[in-house]
Amino acid sequence: MTEYGRGYGSEPWHPEDPLYGDQGSSRGQEQQPQWDGQQAHRYPQQQADPYAQQHYNGGWDGAQGGQPPYDPYDPYGQQPPADPYSGTNPDYYAAPDAYPPQHQHPHPQAMQGQQGMQQQYQQPQHPQHPEPHYDEGTGAGDDWRADPGPREPEPEHAFFADHGDDDGRDDLDPREEGRGGRERRGKKNKKNKRRSGRACLVVTLLFAGAVGTVGYFGYDFIMSHFGPAPDYEGEGTGEVQVDIPENSTILQMGLALKRAGVVKSADAFSEAAIDSKKDKVLQPGTYSLRKHMSAASAVELMVDPKSRNGLTIREGLRSGDVYKLIDTKLHLKKGTTKGVAKTEAKSLGLPSWAKSASKLKDPLEGFLYPSTYSVGEKAKPAAVLKQMVARANQVYEQHDLEGNAQKLHLESPMQLLTVASLTQAEGKYKHDFDRVARVVYNRLKPDNTETYGLLDFDSTVNYARSQSTLDTGSVDDLRNFNDPYNTYKFKGLPPGPIGNPGEEAIRSAIDPAKGNWYYFVSINPEKTLFAETNEEHERNRRIYLKEQEKAKQ
Repeated sequence: MTEYGRGYGSEPWHPEDPLYGDQGSSRGQEQQPQWDGQQAHRYPQQQADPYAQQHYNGGWDGAQGGQPPYDPYDPYGQQPPADPYSGTNPDYYAAPDAYPPQHQHPHPQAMQGQQGMQQQYQQPQHPQHPEPHYDEGTGAGDDWRADPGPREPEPEHAFFADHGDDDGRDDLDPREEGRGGRERRGKKNKKNKRRSGRACLVVTLLFAGAVGTVGYFGYDFIMSHFGPAPDYEGEGTGEVQVDIPENSTILQMGLALKRAGVVKSADAFSEAAIDSKKDKVLQPGTYSLRKHMSAASAVELMVDPKSRNGLTIREGLRSGDVYKLIDTKLHLKKGTTKGVAKTEAKSLGLPSWAKSASKLKDPLEGFLYPSTYSVGEKAKPAAVLKQMVARANQVYEQHDLEGNAQKLHLESPMQLLTVASLTQAEGKYKHDFDRVARVVYNRLKPDNTETYGLLDFDSTVNYARSQSTLDTGSVDDLRNFNDPYNTYKFKGLPPGPIGNPGEEAIRSAIDPAKGNWYYFVSINPEKTLFAETNEEHERNRRIYLKEQEKAKQ
């Protein structure tokens, strides 16, 4: 049996045991213990001894059956083991050193009755052990404090709990040594090991994070200050024109290229120019380059005479002016390029919707796209014109002129291109393009009661007369000028574009601003006044005239 099982005798270990009181009676009747007058004292349970027939007087007689009296200090009825020679175990209640075990052979004189046994329990204490001990005869030693043996340790405060020695061992009570003590030490050792492992893991993660952070920022700092400059790879794609102003340094050139998307960094361009020893060769001017080029490729292309000898066509420039620039660039006789354009227009790559237009003054008008082109000294005028037309076709396809013309209820993409050219010429400033394009569409409305379907643009008259002036004459005179491009006389759009619009004007023609404006006048480069009625427009014109008078003073 375990330490919580039955006692050494044949009696049940607890009063609630179903066998309590059953002393082998076949009827199962419960026998009550007999008590004498001294019920306050209980004698230890005795087992039957063949050599000793005497029992305590007034105490419990085991031969009478029943159960021993209740002991408040032994609630479970576990009695000390009996001495095989005397029927008792007096040393069970004595101090450990007071009465060493006595091994006596059975002898009739060993049992002297109750008197002798009481004297045996009342022997004087050993002089070296003055501590009190149990006195079974009187009951005066029934005190747990009289036990000189090791005591249970007091509960440890929660603050100091689970903090054992370095080796994970705890000072256990000697009575706790054994399986229970080992289990407690093992659990505590495991717990301490788990805590130590978690602490090491946390420290390791913090250290790794700190090292990673320092390494990342350190690498970024080193690369940004001592590493190679950011750069693209390859020859790049597309086409872009870059203007390099006069007296620009190598670094300023690199910054201009970076803003245009040619190179990834100005430092990379400067290093490539210096390393190639071509920094002294680079000159200001307009260059035809590609986007996302490596710095070395950009330097090589800029020192190429074809790239450096570019021909720039500004936005809104008429075709006649473009012809003059090409003649000058190629050192040709005046009018040479104009003649080539007239005779070879159909072979220069114009779209089909452009060839079908009639009454055009110049079939290439609107197709010499504003940009910078590489024009060598030995280039042919037809090759230069063809290059410009190809560039225009590329841009117009990107903006889907055919599809957007249908959305705007125009007859053809040629009309949409014409609106863009009017916006470019009349708007004068890019920040006004969206509203100027709306004025064009409002005047084209059939129900227009302000201008009655007439555009009334001086720019169209100037184009028809191949001039550029603000003094186009009186309205009455303009009404009598018989030219299909004269929008003072003929309603609707002119036969074709009156110039070569840029991309901003094309976008405004495709997506104009919303408004009911029919008139506008530019007071200065920063301010343009728009009006919905003629009366409002007249007030704006008077403001314009005052500004012009102030400018003359």
